Amino acid sequence: MKKLLALIMALAMVLSLAACGSSSSDTTTDDTDTSAAAADDTTEESADDTSASTGGQKIGISMPTKSLERWNRDGTYLQEQFEAAGYEVEVTYADNDTDQQNNDIANLIADGVDILIIAAVDGDTLSQTLADAGDIPVIAYDRLIMNSDTIDYYVSFDNYQVGVLQGQYVIDTLGLDLNDTSVSYNIEFTAGPTSDNNAGYFFNGAMDTLQDYIDAGILVIQSGKTTFEQCATNEWSTDTAMENMQNTLASYYSDGTQLDVALCSNDSTALGVAQAISTDYAGSNTVIVTGQDGDIANLANIVDGLQTMTVYKNVSDEAGVTLVLAQEILEGNEPAEELLDSLDAEAAYDTESYDNGTGIIPSYLLVPWTVTVDNLEDLVSTGLYEWDGDYLVSATDE
Repeated sequence: MKKLLALIMALAMVLSLAACGSSSSDTTTDDTDTSAAAADDTTEESADDTSASTGGQKIGISMPTKSLERWNRDGTYLQEQFEAAGYEVEVTYADNDTDQQNNDIANLIADGVDILIIAAVDGDTLSQTLADAGDIPVIAYDRLIMNSDTIDYYVSFDNYQVGVLQGQYVIDTLGLDLNDTSVSYNIEFTAGPTSDNNAGYFFNGAMDTLQDYIDAGILVIQSGKTTFEQCATNEWSTDTAMENMQNTLASYYSDGTQLDVALCSNDSTALGVAQAISTDYAGSNTVIVTGQDGDIANLANIVDGLQTMTVYKNVSDEAGVTLVLAQEILEGNEPAEELLDSLDAEAAYDTESYDNGTGIIPSYLLVPWTVTVDNLEDLVSTGLYEWDGDYLVSATDE
């Protein structure tokens, strides 16, 4: 009996040990699996935290073209900043084709985007398509969209001030004085397309700043092209700007008449004008050539003395302002002047200047500044440019 009892106890001990060993092994395995799963969940949660906070909202961005450096930068900065904030982003480029942009926007609406950000090819051609946007908020980006009551906000730079800066640069560089009419200078204007609402602001800002000097005969326009329409350049085309300036030089300056200023509203047109001056201008003086945007090729021309200045607009800041504005809208708020306190960039809130034909569009306007060879290095501080030898290159290029 004792032997039987001892055998039973021994068997029980073996079974108990076996059970404990099995339990210990399973627990270790389960704990490891649970730990790994928890780590995976933590990683996924960390990666998805921002995305979760946005509720999986989708941003639809429509850009006008990839053919201009400016719009490549805008599209890239917008996409990067919205994706970094956790949003799903769909970006389209319309190749400067109004029909294509209307199709792009219609597709974005059909894809169920939660907000539309649109830099228009032609601000007059989108009203019918945007009528189908329903309750989707719409931000007009950089260019005001006309004759559409679906536009909630406008984000841009002070476009009139761009022209003012160009005009004031001419006044300061030439040392113009309305009280001294003993000397005169010849000036020619190259504007943007009539389809771009901003182009008129650029031109008018410069023309208004210089008008008194033109009226006094201190600045003379030999070609007689004094209106925006006469100076317009379709699609901001470099080639068209070059051809127009070649024709102007051949018609009015081939006899040795000196051209002193070529006031170009942006860098792509300035590139063509500078090329025409370098090949077709008979004079030996350095012509003042203005621009706008800070395109890499134009910054090189400033270093080389082929362009004199550009008005710089930090489009990364413009994208950042658009992000903050869009976030407020998507959270159900109605942003106004107080939004300025949330911005990293200097901007103004304007509820008077921009009427798109259906009413005043609340606008956030960033501040542009003048760049010359003397302060090119300031562009490096934006983090968007760096030096490569004697020239600036994009710091964001891969």
